[in-house]
Amino acid sequence: MAALQASSLTISSSSSSGCYPKRTITASIQLPKPTKLSLADQSAAVTKKLVEELRTRNGYALAEPLEMDVSQKDRVLEPRLSPNSSVKTMNKLYAILEAVEDRVEMHDNIGEQRDNWNTLMLNSVNMMTLTATTTAAMAAAAPAPSLRACSALLFTAASGMSLVMSKIQPSQLAEEQRNASRLFKQLRSEIKSKLVLQSPTDSDVKEMMEKVLALDRAYPLPLLGAMLEKFPTKFEPATWWRRVSNNRRQSQVQKTIADTERNGWSEDLEVEMRAITQVLKSKDKEDYLRLGNLALKLNKMLAVSAPLLTGIATASSAFGGSTAMMVAAIAGALAAIINSFEHGGQVGMVVEMYRNCAGFFELMENTIEATLEERDYSKRENGEMFEMKVAMKLGRSLSQLRDLARKSMASCIEGTEIDEFGSKLF
Repeated sequence: MAALQASSLTISSSSSSGCYPKRTITASIQLPKPTKLSLADQSAAVTKKLVEELRTRNGYALAEPLEMDVSQKDRVLEPRLSPNSSVKTMNKLYAILEAVEDRVEMHDNIGEQRDNWNTLMLNSVNMMTLTATTTAAMAAAAPAPSLRACSALLFTAASGMSLVMSKIQPSQLAEEQRNASRLFKQLRSEIKSKLVLQSPTDSDVKEMMEKVLALDRAYPLPLLGAMLEKFPTKFEPATWWRRVSNNRRQSQVQKTIADTERNGWSEDLEVEMRAITQVLKSKDKEDYLRLGNLALKLNKMLAVSAPLLTGIATASSAFGGSTAMMVAAIAGALAAIINSFEHGGQVGMVVEMYRNCAGFFELMENTIEATLEERDYSKRENGEMFEMKVAMKLGRSLSQLRDLARKSMASCIEGTEIDEFGSKLF
């Protein structure tokens, strides 16, 4: 549309009464020439206008115009990692997790195997001992060289196997593997929690490696050269955790307390945890050390008695004579009884159970003390969560845990001994 023209506009009117002169009005209207816009230009203009409106909306202007990089439209979102975390760190932690999974399987299999050892070797030793005892009794009633020879051979084999069982304690070995499997499963859950809920760092990788190696040292798999001493001179708790050096603890003590945030901790909670530690040290741990010493002494006596009696029976059956064969029969019967009580009753397993329980209470004591010595509250575990974990590990509710702490403090003030154990589980 170039122009709009009204060239002649004629207004005429006539009436019946007469003729009026004609008046002609000519007008010309010129509109401005519009610019020619393409569809793309129109879209760009509209978009620019919208951007300007958004920038000035609600009384503030955006620092930068809204832009979108078209090249990033197909970008795949990656999981967010903390500044201290990386894909390499995640891969390392996954590698440790795989090793822990493998160790759980190994300890399960070897524990089952050593439990079978205890059953099969006990049955074999008792069968040989009882057969040799019967043969010796028959030879005492009716002397015969063949009976004496069979009795001597069976007593010799039974003495050797009884000596091996007393040395390695298969029931105790099986209990060690059960404990190791349980602790490696706990470590596996801890690693999975770090992978799912947190962003692991290099320090987490180092910590997990130290825990794995500490468990390997505490519960070795091989028998020759690495087997734990079954009859130590002093009964001590099991230790399967990494030790914190004194230098590190001193550096933690020297840190200042943050007054702004206590991370769920209070002075009352710290006093409560110290009171709980005192109960665990004076009651639970002390009691399991006492029971463990008694069980260890009993196991030593039984482990020496059974091979000694079968050895006496072997020597008596070799000398011959009715009196010697009667001594061999009596010694063989006593050896069978002692073997059944020692390995059938799994006294070695009881010793290991007491050792592990004492280690559990020592670990709780060390954990509470290390937490309280950390002066930087941001590096501590949340106080309420820590209290709940302690209560659950001791088989108590929060109110029962606080009652125990009050009893402990009252006994310290009055100078009396508390009449209650810390744990209600075992």
